[in-house]
Amino acid sequence: MIRRLIYVKYVLTPFLLSPLFILFSILFQQAAIASPHSAPPLLQKARVCTKQLYESPAKKKYRHNWERCIRRYEKVYKSFPNTDEAARALFGAGELWAYLYRYSSRDSDIDRAISLYRELVKRYKDHNLADDAQYRLGEIFYRDKKEPMQAYVEFLKVGVKFPSGDARLKASKKMDELERVLGKKRIAREAGRKVAAKKKKLVSVENIRHWSTPTYTRVVVDLEDQVTYKEHLLKKDPSLKKPRRLFVDLRNARISKDIESSIPIKDGLLRSARVAQYNTKTVRVVLDIDDMESYKIFHLYDPFRIVVDVQGEDRQLRPEKKGVAPGTPERHERPKDSQKGISLAKQLGLGVKRIIIDAGHGGKDPGAIGSNGIREKDVMLELARLVADKVRQELRCEVVLTRKSDVFLPLEDRTAIANMKKGDLFISLHTNAHRDRRISGVETYILNIALDEDAMNLAARENATSTKNIGDLQMILNDLMLNTKINESARLAEFVQKGLVRELRTRYKGVQNRGVRQAPFYVLIGAEMPAILVEVGYITNRTENKRLCTEGYLKRTASGIVKGIDSYIKDMGLAYKGG
Repeated sequence: MIRRLIYVKYVLTPFLLSPLFILFSILFQQAAIASPHSAPPLLQKARVCTKQLYESPAKKKYRHNWERCIRRYEKVYKSFPNTDEAARALFGAGELWAYLYRYSSRDSDIDRAISLYRELVKRYKDHNLADDAQYRLGEIFYRDKKEPMQAYVEFLKVGVKFPSGDARLKASKKMDELERVLGKKRIAREAGRKVAAKKKKLVSVENIRHWSTPTYTRVVVDLEDQVTYKEHLLKKDPSLKKPRRLFVDLRNARISKDIESSIPIKDGLLRSARVAQYNTKTVRVVLDIDDMESYKIFHLYDPFRIVVDVQGEDRQLRPEKKGVAPGTPERHERPKDSQKGISLAKQLGLGVKRIIIDAGHGGKDPGAIGSNGIREKDVMLELARLVADKVRQELRCEVVLTRKSDVFLPLEDRTAIANMKKGDLFISLHTNAHRDRRISGVETYILNIALDEDAMNLAARENATSTKNIGDLQMILNDLMLNTKINESARLAEFVQKGLVRELRTRYKGVQNRGVRQAPFYVLIGAEMPAILVEVGYITNRTENKRLCTEGYLKRTASGIVKGIDSYIKDMGLAYKGG
């Protein structure tokens, strides 16, 4: 042992520090970098192959020349996946497939280009070519696929995902161009609908429903089929002693015989809602207003219904203290350590005092069904009860359940309940489903356009509508988003997703974190508080299906969600203190 130490000290150490050894090491590293089988020279060979192909009209005529260059790129990103060259190789191969499509007209070629660009955007999102790849996707759907709506979404993603990317400005210009194209198509479609409307029978107005408080009212008009509509707001007429009126004209419509023509409301916000046959082809819905701050109107599908949300000023929030001007926010005291037993939110004077827990589906709507017959509606009702109990015990917040039993509740009713009860957070609970039974994981959604196919399909399923209608809905979301707490919802979603994944992984293996995503869920539209939808597992996945049947998994899930809510509330407190 002593001899070895002497050898290392007096023989090897001087050699390792010698100029000769250092020079040898540098030359060895350079030789390794310059190896013909490393990523940089392989990428260069692929680029040379591409350049020669583009410069030769003769070579472009034969498919094998294209595929040879593509294989060179493939070798780079498959052999060296964690390198800068891999991202550049994906981009180069995608360009070749897209260019080849112009010669071959094969759908498989352009689909391969789409696949490679999407992989680049997903795996190398911080690479400077990621925004260019996303922009290329928009070009493909616009130029090659002839799908302007999808192209608009792809260009929109450039700004959403890469706000600092150099492709953002180009994408914005393309969106402007597409808005004109889509606008013309909508005009043509509307004209076609008007022509068709003259030939078809009038659409029946089946029912008018409402939920009401002194500060919020939701009116829903149920129809037999789709109609076009237009709203008007009339000012108060003192000379005629008439209140302000908001009315909505439904074209090519008729009143059903069973409908109640006048509904008294008298909540201090609206006096009444009335419906009448204005002329032979127009039904007019009139809301008589006492005190209104703002309103918004939108429509939902399957069945088609028009939703009118009216907001008034909350008189309970008006400061009555002497010397405080209306609209002036009161200052809150910092929390004292002695205030035990009081939630942090209450100590800070912040808004999380009442949480709405929404168990997805119910009654005639079972939701997703597993191969063993387990139903989403049953599992989510049990989970909602567990979450509610934990919120009361651990956060000391009030809880409102949108449903406490196996009853059917329309999606717009759930949001109306949350608004009427003045909820501070809205959390809708669901299980996911996928045709590929290998897919698993948990994910949390906020209201926005669907940025990928899976999210769009999920929204269509949860909304009980078609993907086509989801596409139509995306066009009206821009207006609705102005009154939605997107930033707060996104923060809440991040905390709940982290809490859920962290808690489940302490007990279960292979829990996939599918992250925070966005989609146009009906149940979140119109919520006046931070609102999220949580997918707690895939009922179609064998492993997660079994877990969803156990009380242990549901308790862990409830614990993770509540820990996420708790983290969100504490983060609100830190933000408050910092401000």
